[in-house]
Amino acid sequence: MKIILLKDVKKQGKKGDIINVADGYGNFLIKTGEAVIASKQGVDRLNKEKEQQRKALENLIESCNKIKQKLEKEHLKFKVKTGVSDRVFGSVSAKQIALALQELGYDIDKKQITIKNPLTSLGYHNVEVELHKSVIAQIKVELVN
Repeated sequence: MKIILLKDVKKQGKKGDIINVADGYGNFLIKTGEAVIASKQGVDRLNKEKEQQRKALENLIESCNKIKQKLEKEHLKFKVKTGVSDRVFGSVSAKQIALALQELGYDIDKKQITIKNPLTSLGYHNVEVELHKSVIAQIKVELVN
């Protein structure tokens, strides 16, 4: 029996997959609402849903790219206390950077910010902001005395 999965089914497939299963198991999945019979109408509906999801993803990536262009023009400046040889007491965290970006009007969470090396010295540092898995912006952070 050919069925279209409406939900992820363990050891069978993911949502939207068309699979062949035994008749009894297929009827069980249909009764529990986890699948429908793979008829022409069902396949057409599945293709339309996949097309809508693809368009939505393209729109999301396009909007993330626009935000990336604006974000990369930004320059964040943090005033910090320093000790011997201009070493910063503590460091600037992703949370502080996220708060500064929110003050500028960006909706960025601290989990989206990646700091490869701790910001513990004066000067310019590059920080990555992941807007989407495929869209990563680089912003400049300056630490001043």
